[in-house]
Amino acid sequence: MWTLSGVSLDAAGLIALADLTVIAQRTALTGSASYLDALFIAPGIHKHQAASDVNGGEYPATGALTTGYVFRVENQATVSYLRSVGRPGHLVNVEVLPKPMNRTKTRYILRNIFTEEDISSYLYLMGPALTLFVVICLLYNHDWWGVGVVAMLVLARLLNVIVIKRRSVMMWKGEKEPGKRGDLLILLSQDRWVRMRGAVDDLKAVTAGQWLRDETAIEGFLSATATLIVFTTAALSGNATTIGSLLLASLLLISAALLGLCNSLAKRLQMFGRIVRASGEPRAYKRRLDLAKELIQESGRDDWAIGLGMISVNRTTAAVM
Repeated sequence: MWTLSGVSLDAAGLIALADLTVIAQRTALTGSASYLDALFIAPGIHKHQAASDVNGGEYPATGALTTGYVFRVENQATVSYLRSVGRPGHLVNVEVLPKPMNRTKTRYILRNIFTEEDISSYLYLMGPALTLFVVICLLYNHDWWGVGVVAMLVLARLLNVIVIKRRSVMMWKGEKEPGKRGDLLILLSQDRWVRMRGAVDDLKAVTAGQWLRDETAIEGFLSATATLIVFTTAALSGNATTIGSLLLASLLLISAALLGLCNSLAKRLQMFGRIVRASGEPRAYKRRLDLAKELIQESGRDDWAIGLGMISVNRTTAAVM
């Protein structure tokens, strides 16, 4: 049994109450949640259902270069990803592709956390491994309060995972248009411009309708229960030994840093069986009007540019709105 004298860590459990958004951001990047997520214990568990707020309230105006229609991107996770890859004064090209089918059983089980050639997916596995390591250390030290606190955090995480998986089902996405290609220009805040291309049905899957549907009464009860469990662990963690408190604090801090690193290294968004990824290098423009004129010439129509307010009705006197 390990002991540590002269140090007091009675409030280590309060770290779990930090309003970090790393868990919500990871959920947005993967489009859903995996049961393996329950073993990734990081601060912000009680903010998991706030994943639908990762877009910061932004629903950018979008023009379809192929049809001229103007609408808004309603998928909060997609908007969050586009905000992360966008650069002020630059046009970023993004492609939407069907996600490759996983062929082996192992890859099928881990489909929600693995993206090929993405090192963040492999780093993510260190989180559950770290949790198991801490539990083993607590058991060796006979710190049953510490084991109980970790178990409660895992339970809170599991309840949130179940709710997220139930909410992240593909619902209305408009009429199917098989075989058609789409080309969208998305105007984000701070003069960040994104051109998204892919099959029309794939574009609809990641831009239209709801990403996370509203919670039902039962789901609201489960998420509220998970939140209460997290706050209860903060109160009970003071009963753990000093070594146990140190292990709990280390688990929460290291997991938060690890999950933040995983999110920053992620290069793709997974959503409803599709992959959204940036392609090529961002291209700078001195004026938004220059971008509009170039895309008008390429698309052969200007109704989308007028709808977005990029040019005036009279193109001969086009002006930035």
